[in-house]
Amino acid sequence: MNQRNLAISLFVVLALLGLGAGVPVLGPVPVQAAGAPESFADLAKKVSPAVVNISTEKTVKGGRGRMKDFFGPFGDRQPFAPFGPEEPFKDFFEKFFGDMPKSFKHRSLGSGFFIDPKGLCITNNHVVEGADKIKVKLVGGKEYQATIKGRDPKTDLALIQITDPPNGLPYLTLGDSDAIQVGDWVLAAGNPFGLSHTVTQGIISAKGRVIGAGPYDNFLQTDASINPGNSGGPLVNLKGEVVGINTAIVATGQGIGFAIPSNMAKSVIPQLREKGKVTRGMLGVQVQNVTPELAKSFNLPEAMGALVAEVNPGTPAEKAGIQRGDIIIEFNGQKIHEMNELPRLVAETTPGSAATIKILREGKEKTVKLTVTELTDEKMAQAPGEEAEESPLGLVVKDLTPELAKRYRLKETQGALIVGVEQGSAAADAGLRPGDLILEINGKPVTNLKSYQNIIEGLKKGTFARLLIKRAGRTLYYTVEIPQ
Repeated sequence: MNQRNLAISLFVVLALLGLGAGVPVLGPVPVQAAGAPESFADLAKKVSPAVVNISTEKTVKGGRGRMKDFFGPFGDRQPFAPFGPEEPFKDFFEKFFGDMPKSFKHRSLGSGFFIDPKGLCITNNHVVEGADKIKVKLVGGKEYQATIKGRDPKTDLALIQITDPPNGLPYLTLGDSDAIQVGDWVLAAGNPFGLSHTVTQGIISAKGRVIGAGPYDNFLQTDASINPGNSGGPLVNLKGEVVGINTAIVATGQGIGFAIPSNMAKSVIPQLREKGKVTRGMLGVQVQNVTPELAKSFNLPEAMGALVAEVNPGTPAEKAGIQRGDIIIEFNGQKIHEMNELPRLVAETTPGSAATIKILREGKEKTVKLTVTELTDEKMAQAPGEEAEESPLGLVVKDLTPELAKRYRLKETQGALIVGVEQGSAAADAGLRPGDLILEINGKPVTNLKSYQNIIEGLKKGTFARLLIKRAGRTLYYTVEIPQ
């Protein structure tokens, strides 16, 4: 090979190796990922001494209708089940002995962990709720009686205090759950199926999961193996900091568990420690997500914010002038991307403090200021359903008579009542149900059947109608496509 050919060959080789002068390296940018540790042994040794086994005993009133007491806040037929109270012999007793006795002692197992050296322990509310006796077992096997310091059913968190604690108990610190990323390694510790002091490892599979467990859903999802009995146990990062409190699993799935973020616990635990309960802020609005269809009906460029479906009378929202149909896009400087973000932000606001809210009204941005008040619990009436009937538009609608209002437990005196929904219709696809009371269509009030018919007749085929309805005490928006 002559010198010229040799030089060309060397240049080609160097270029392929990315070493040629001025020759860029093409291809994907390499990702530097932190690998798993060779062993989780040191982390397990650090965490396990602070994790405890919690056993409870409570008196349960019998009867088939009370079996839900065994399965915590989500029920025994829900897809998302808590890890804590379990009754493995439920089906056996019902099959061979019928209904359960009028009252009996129910024992259940859960987990928890110390957060100070004096025996203060975090667990789930559903682990200790209603308990007559609470026992806490430490790593060495020693048991202590415990009392409830405070509970918060809305976040499923509880604080318990062991009696006559020894000096210098090992404890864990709450880390920053906002800093944890999807794909980060985590370790779950607890007592699955009563097998004390078990640890499993996995990763964070997702953040911000909403599973219908409560108004402040914001769960971490993990594939770390967690099972009944893990309720209240810690989910820790590689530093040994608690980033989540294990609380629920998908009952029919594997490798899908949920944990309450530590940052949510940070806002709840100090109040439970100080006064045994949690005080939350309130605006006085009912909100829902802005779907793409609703965004289009409101002439919005994208689906975002929390749509106000109802403003409760006498509340800060009403006094500040917030109206039904407003879209809340910012609360105290924090953007609202989805509806479920707003209740959490409002709840964390101290009652009596000022709040600045940005809303969209008829496409224009508006700022309102108000004083947040304390949230009080209010129960909503439940409306029964009714069999569907066929209708060319997909709905069967009647005037709201006093008899129908009583039948469906409605307080309203005006509106058009849906008494039938055609299967497979656009109305059924949209989620409308018998018992829904239509209050508005595209912002126009519906006072009776006649006004409903007049508005429907004026709608163009193939377009979407925005319906405001009343359902079980809640006011909601729905969009329905008008059939061609």
